[in-house]
Amino acid sequence: MNLLLDTHALIWFFNGDIQLSEKAKQAIINSQNQKFVSIASIWEFSVKISLKKLLFEGGEWFS
Repeated sequence: MNLLLDTHALIWFFNGDIQLSEKAKQAIINSQNQKFVSIASIWEFSVKISLKKLLFEGGEWFS
């Protein structure tokens, strides 16, 4: 299956956030699935990081 992961899904996945459903988590983990990330999501990450609004679990600012 091909998956296009949006910004929130990526953030939730990386942080282990409970807002990401178990079904979505399993789909991302499944090595049989091909995952894609939009360039727009990369841009959103960049903006959030530059504004210090993106914090990954563990207390480290991602930069």
